[in-house]
Formats: sequence, structure tokens, C-alpha cells
Amino acid sequence: MDTEAQHRERDRSSRPSGPEDTSSAPEPREGRSRFAWAATIPESTPGGRITLTLLVLLLFLLLLSTFVLQPFHIPSGSMERALRIGDRVLVNKLAYRFGAEPQRGDIVVFDGTGTFGHGDYIKRVVGVGGDHVVCCDKEGGIVVNDRPVDESAFLYPGDSPSTVRFDVVVPDGRLFVLGDHRGDSSDSRDHLGSPGGGMVPLDDVIGRAGWIVWPFGHATGLDRPGAYARVPAAGGADG
Repeated sequence: MDTEAQHRERDRSSRPSGPEDTSSAPEPREGRSRFAWAATIPESTPGGRITLTLLVLLLFLLLLSTFVLQPFHIPSGSMERALRIGDRVLVNKLAYRFGAEPQRGDIVVFDGTGTFGHGDYIKRVVGVGGDHVVCCDKEGGIVVNDRPVDESAFLYPGDSPSTVRFDVVVPDGRLFVLGDHRGDSSDSRDHLGSPGGGMVPLDDVIGRAGWIVWPFGHATGLDRPGAYARVPAAGGADG
């Protein structure tokens, strides 16, 4: 057998394929995942995937606090017994969007600049636009639209409904607010003679306090008291 011829055959078969041979061409790019770029992000981000996850989480919390739920710290006893000093509450910032408005009995957080002073305040809504709010009746209680309001379920023990007498009609687009601890609350009563008469503009309301979330032993929902459900609407119509 011609061994030299065999070597030549092996040499020819082991040569690199020519340009016309496309059997070893790379796979089309369309076959790769469209999300393959995401795998390169952790490599270019300090800390890798953990840092990226934390950044996404922080962004989510920022958006949540800005537009949906915002935590507030209670700095005073003006809303005792419902809210105690040091409580943390979550405020629903969507509660009064899309056409909804505060209702009597709601606990609201509002920007007091221009009405109460600088900073945010938390109080209970006693009167809404058009309401006639009076203190006090023969029993010493609050009267809204000629209907006495039983505040015993939330008024601070030992407090009277008010030591300040008033007789006001709440303008449209505003709120008359009081603290539950009437003896330790600066509220609409203290600003009756100021511009705006102590009434809070609806545009200044940040949201409705919906839940106490800290301390855990005091955590609860903040429901609207049933006493206000019996108050008729302004003008004498049923509420």
C-alpha cells in the first residue's frame, strides 16, 4: 500500500474548511434571550445583584411613600386616647383622590402652613363644607347640623367636649377639626379669629390616618366613629 498517498489523504481531510463551508458558522443572534442584557447589569453595578436589589427596593419604597402610604410620627398627646405620643401611623394618601373627600369622624393629616402654623398636623374632622358646628348644647356637647354628637367613644377621659364656645358654619372646600384630647390640642378653636377662621382647606389635606403600625402592641386600624353617621347633611337632608 502506498503509505505516502494515505498521509496526503489525511492531510487534505484535516485542513480548515474554506470560505464556502458554513457548517461551523455561529448561531443566529435571534436564538439568544432578549433579556440577556440583564445578566450584565450586576457585573457593572458595585456590589452586584444585592446592590441592584436594594436600589430597586428603595425606589419602590420612595414611590410608595410619595404617592400611596406615608408613615407619620405622633409628637404630642393632642389625639389621645386614639393616638399616643410616639405612635407611628400610616397615612393613606389616596383616600381623598379621585373625587372622594374627608368625612366627619376621619382622622386626617394636613399641612398647617397658613392656617395653624408651619408643619403637619393630625386632627379629627368634626365639620365639613356647609356644616353648622356649635358648642355647646345644654349637656355641654358638640352639635353638628342640629344633631348632638356622642363623642364618649374617642374623647380623652375626663375632658369636656370644649371649654371654648363657638358657633360656626364651615365654608365649602374646608374642614373644622378638633383633637380628641381637647384640653391638650391646638385646633380650629384656637384660630377662629385668624384668616380662614381655623378651617383647613381640602387642598392642604395630605391623607387619612388609617392604621397604627408601631408599637406592635398598640397596632390597630383607625375606623370612623359611628356617632357621626347619625349627623344629617348640611341643610337638613339625611346624612
